[in-house]
Amino acid sequence: MEFNERIHAYIAAKYYVHLTERFGERGKKAFLHATQYYALQRGRRMAQRAIRDGQELTQATYNYYGEWVNTESAKEEGISNIMTPDGNGALKITRCPWYTQFHDMGLTEAGAAYCKYLDSSISRGFNPDLGYEVDQTLHTADCCIHRLSTGKDIAEGSGRGKNPAGIKNFEYHCAHSYWAYNEVTAAIFQAEGEAVNAEVLADVAAEYGQEAADTLMKYRNTNFNVCE
Repeated sequence: MEFNERIHAYIAAKYYVHLTERFGERGKKAFLHATQYYALQRGRRMAQRAIRDGQELTQATYNYYGEWVNTESAKEEGISNIMTPDGNGALKITRCPWYTQFHDMGLTEAGAAYCKYLDSSISRGFNPDLGYEVDQTLHTADCCIHRLSTGKDIAEGSGRGKNPAGIKNFEYHCAHSYWAYNEVTAAIFQAEGEAVNAEVLADVAAEYGQEAADTLMKYRNTNFNVCE
């Protein structure tokens, strides 16, 4: 099977559902913490690759060392990302598969919480001095707006695309998402957290098949803090 953006969003959405249903406001705080934990790991891997290649940790380098590109299934479905510089240094996002998945699940609140902190946390993991901010998202407005608090161009250098050597497929990204949330959930809520982890894995199996759940489990011992 092909892992894609929808499955990636589904995993986060289900963690939001189970954490908030079981633990209320503490569950939401755990979800936000886990989202940032996951994103910081991604940013640090990007920085590690850039430093290895002798690159400065600029916004242009951040854009070049991003770890994903839209899947063919997202393109075929017509939900792949549309990102446009607004001419003033900010980036407008008018279509997004993550937004679509959260919306289709009726989980606007979960999507708003996830998208508010994801990209800014990836950037902080890469280089906290870049000042990445998310002013609004599709969950509550007609577009997402991403900008740099430094006033510099957030799309700097993006015309050259992304470094092929750093692109990871969505099997990897989905596994990373599951195990980041898994680790934080178990650490905070212990046995009850492990029950949530099992529930999310069961949800994945029910929605996408047992093979998908089994594939996530193969990454149990992967160190997502470091690039390969």
